[in-house]
Amino acid sequence: MNADSMKPANDPTVDYRKLVMQGYDQCAGRYGSIRRNEIEPDINLLTDRLDEGAKILDIGCGAGVPIASTLAQHFEVTGVDISREMVHLSRKNVSDGSFIHADIMEVDLPADEFDAVISFDTIFHIPKEHHRDLFQRIHHWLKNGGYLLATVSDENEEPYLGEFHGVTMYWSNYGLQEYIEILSEIGFDIVQTSSIGHGYDPSHETPEEHHPLILAQKIDLLLQVPDDLQLQNSEPFGDIGYKKF
Repeated sequence: MNADSMKPANDPTVDYRKLVMQGYDQCAGRYGSIRRNEIEPDINLLTDRLDEGAKILDIGCGAGVPIASTLAQHFEVTGVDISREMVHLSRKNVSDGSFIHADIMEVDLPADEFDAVISFDTIFHIPKEHHRDLFQRIHHWLKNGGYLLATVSDENEEPYLGEFHGVTMYWSNYGLQEYIEILSEIGFDIVQTSSIGHGYDPSHETPEEHHPLILAQKIDLLLQVPDDLQLQNSEPFGDIGYKKF
């Protein structure tokens, strides 16, 4: 994105989530056509830890290619996107997936439902004052021991607007360190951080960019048992700590 096109997004009368929805509705076809057909190898950070048939929630699924389409070959994928046109493309491109047109901050999903949640190039389109709430929702939807794999941003920035595939788009984000702190406070263990590219096909002339990638695991703190507690006909408890699945 051209830095000269960036403008502050600080108008209290503007619904920026609606702007994102309308923007992606308008550029859905073009955006979907320039994405890579092959998934980034970084996805293995997540998939290598999952069993065949695991349930995955894809937040901001876009047109379904390449993430949902690849994951659906081995896992049960549910995608959510705020753009009706993107969901239409996902349903067309990924016959084995289930896709929901909804705002992720409003959608109603069951607790302890998913083995993993993935979100690429999405969180920074949500006003950052809602990011803690988003991660709390994700924590609620994940099974104990479930994983979150998400792209975030390097630096804490003020919200801004910019040109994006012919439409005006909105960005709002904290920096990597703030996200690590938020996730840890909510109840995630940070397993690994790395970096990932923009995901466009090499034939599309787009300046190279990289985003931090966070792999985190929902942790379940077991109740501690008093030292003098004796259980009949059972072995004493071993080390008490985090239960990993």
